[in-house]
Amino acid sequence: MLRNFPQARRLLRRMGFEKEDAYFWKQMGKAMLCTYTLFGVVWLWNETSPLGWWTLKPRPKEEREMAHLYERRKFPYPGDDEAVEEFVKSGGALGTTIGPRGFADANMDSENMQKQLQSKKFEQEAQKLWIRMRNEVVQELQEKGFDIE
Repeated sequence: MLRNFPQARRLLRRMGFEKEDAYFWKQMGKAMLCTYTLFGVVWLWNETSPLGWWTLKPRPKEEREMAHLYERRKFPYPGDDEAVEEFVKSGGALGTTIGPRGFADANMDSENMQKQLQSKKFEQEAQKLWIRMRNEVVQELQEKGFDIE
């Protein structure tokens, strides 16, 4: 390999690399090639995966319910007039940056949206707790003989 490049061999010898090191660097090159190929495949799979983003990580209920709003849209190539017309007819250009299917208030930022989701979740939990407590009281009164519906 280094026979064809005498200047490179001379330079490598000056840096301390001998003839025996060529096998090591060949193996290192293969290892790096395989590693970067694997990383590229994982990255590509992550971008185009039908399973979603790192499916091993659990997603909260609100995120699962709103996932359709953040789907990636495929925009047509600007030079393709038919595809652009079809895109506009399908409503692709309408809507917000989230997408034509989603609706986002322009005056609502992410913090307000998060607070609103948290308050909504809190209200739901409070309602569940209230119903559970009410049912327990009704059950206790029915056990004592009161007729309550």
